[in-house]
Amino acid sequence: MHEKVKVPFNKPYVGPSEVLAILRAALGGSLAGNGRYTRLCQQYFEEKFGFPKTLLTTSCTDALEMSALLADIGPGDEVIVPSYTFVSTANAFVLRGARVIFADTLPDIPNLDPADVQRRITPRTKAIVLVHYCGIACPMDEFTQLAQKHNLVLIEDAAHAFDSYYKGKPLGSFGQLATFSFHETKNIISGEGGLLVVNDPSKVKKAEMIWEKGTNRAAFQRGETDTYTWMEEGSSYLPADILAAFLFAQLKKSAFIQKQRKNVWWSYYEKLKPLEEKGLIGLPQIPSYATVNGNFFYFTLHEVSRRNELLHQLKKAGIHAVFHYLPLHQSPYYLQRHAAESLPHTERFAASIVRLPFYVGLKEKQIRYICNTVKNLLQA
Repeated sequence: MHEKVKVPFNKPYVGPSEVLAILRAALGGSLAGNGRYTRLCQQYFEEKFGFPKTLLTTSCTDALEMSALLADIGPGDEVIVPSYTFVSTANAFVLRGARVIFADTLPDIPNLDPADVQRRITPRTKAIVLVHYCGIACPMDEFTQLAQKHNLVLIEDAAHAFDSYYKGKPLGSFGQLATFSFHETKNIISGEGGLLVVNDPSKVKKAEMIWEKGTNRAAFQRGETDTYTWMEEGSSYLPADILAAFLFAQLKKSAFIQKQRKNVWWSYYEKLKPLEEKGLIGLPQIPSYATVNGNFFYFTLHEVSRRNELLHQLKKAGIHAVFHYLPLHQSPYYLQRHAAESLPHTERFAASIVRLPFYVGLKEKQIRYICNTVKNLLQA
């Protein structure tokens, strides 16, 4: 490798099968939502992971917005969410008029701390929304008990968590509701796309109506009613079937994709282990109850003041590394409406995390080049 090497942060994995799937869908007249490929994708998730009911959506954001409707969130309600997450996790509930209450992460993993969540529960709390950061499971026994004790809706934002598990059970199967993402940076992709998992049987009928613009059209298509009409609040949350065709082609080769992504993850981990042993970085912590699903790879810098300079130097070396997230409790939107507060673990992760290039097709020699560059820069 030489100085002119360019390693992008992400490169969507697309093969001939995805293109052919779109062509087949188009030529077969399967274009609008809730068509053949939509149903095949939903069937895949229900059979592979045992989810009782799934609905394909245009994005994980839309699946979260459906969750807010299904949880009957409204003005006066409080919803506890992580500050260390993408804005969609909070926005879905703000749009319903709720107040989001931000909780801190665990000290060693950027996942919600159940003890901190418990401290923030009030009589106005309606739901807990947790994020499985990097596909690493939150401590679900504790969250399930918390939700049951206080009669709260538990929602899993599993955007990172395709094919990841907690004590052998797939993530997305613990909350009454769960959401997944098929954005081009995720394990399985359709450019943009998402999935709503409905684990609560009492919410299935309403979920279908919300999904189909508030109508009972899904029941009509199954021949369960002679006509369909407006039944609930809703919107157009279902994707075009040609996108579902692309997604289904990806799902059919998910075993290959997952193997490749896990290989990249563990290659990074092993090559950067010496830096952790020297006390220069922290590698992702994988609790005994969790698994690695190859969603992305990150490390934390012990000297947070070096983070921005490291990213700059990596860019000069042709390596596109990034950081995320900016804490939502420090965002302009939040601070215009609420008093400033401190979430120390969240703030430390936000200041110290570095995400390295990650995609199917990232070659071993590229990983070696990236890791050697990081080592040289941090040991200089």
